[in-house]
Amino acid sequence: MEAASSGWGLRRIAHLVVTAGEPAGIGPELCSALAETPFAADIVVVGDASLLDDRLQVIDMPFPAPVVCGQPDSANAQTLLDGLKIAVEGCLSGRFAAMVTAPLAKHVIAASGVHFTGHTEYLADLTNTELPVMMLVAGDLRVALASTHIPLRDVPDYITAARLAAVIKVLDQDLRSKFAISAPEIVVCGLNPHAGEGGLLGTEDEAIIAPTIASLVQQGLNVRGPLPADTAFTQAAGSHDVVLAMYHDQGLPVLKYASFGHAVNVTLGLPIIRTSVDHGTAFNIAGTGSADAGSLIAAVELAAALADQ
Repeated sequence: MEAASSGWGLRRIAHLVVTAGEPAGIGPELCSALAETPFAADIVVVGDASLLDDRLQVIDMPFPAPVVCGQPDSANAQTLLDGLKIAVEGCLSGRFAAMVTAPLAKHVIAASGVHFTGHTEYLADLTNTELPVMMLVAGDLRVALASTHIPLRDVPDYITAARLAAVIKVLDQDLRSKFAISAPEIVVCGLNPHAGEGGLLGTEDEAIIAPTIASLVQQGLNVRGPLPADTAFTQAAGSHDVVLAMYHDQGLPVLKYASFGHAVNVTLGLPIIRTSVDHGTAFNIAGTGSADAGSLIAAVELAAALADQ
């Protein structure tokens, strides 16, 4: 069986696990669409079987509270977290080659009393990963983040020289090991407008980002910057394999404008392969049958390709 329109040229069948996500959102609908799509992978879905297509292989996780489209219930949060644990444990044990996640609603899980800022951080905790790195992929465009789900006012203090160096090293390592890029070219955005304009618009670029990049270049990494974020994604930035943005909304609007609904979120730095969709739970269209499964299909195809490296 060949992956639908993937072009990945897989050599073998990968065994993947997909978590169905927030039940009151579009996750179950997206997962059910997987039953209509041929993949070069054997797929198992973790979720409530009553909400999913009968043709899917399912690890059944019934929800304790009734599921109403568009009306999430925090009473179902623990079941969702248990499903993530099952998927992670399956990947760590070798039962699954990779995991794919449909979207969750952070505020719904947080309302249950669990500290939860997102899949990325939660999966890092489950796998004892010190520094997960979020990267979104849309064809040849890759955008990674130096910080993820933190308030904008906290970003400058968060981006220390040590943390930035660690993020770039994770990027370099995983682009080599998971994406088979022999010498990754990494472009780093500045934090401030115009990358600080020589200190006029902020000191972090000259004081922290530039020296960190210089040190990594001396260590043999192919990294350059800081580049002004408003030109880092243009031809003026030259060739590159990934752009590293300093914060969530500096880099992701560019990628989502280019390929929203068909991009894939990849968590780097984990001891397992994890991909996800590029969108949220879409409570406003849940149950209408209008959700586009393109990003989930792309996430499954990429997970299978990475598992095949």
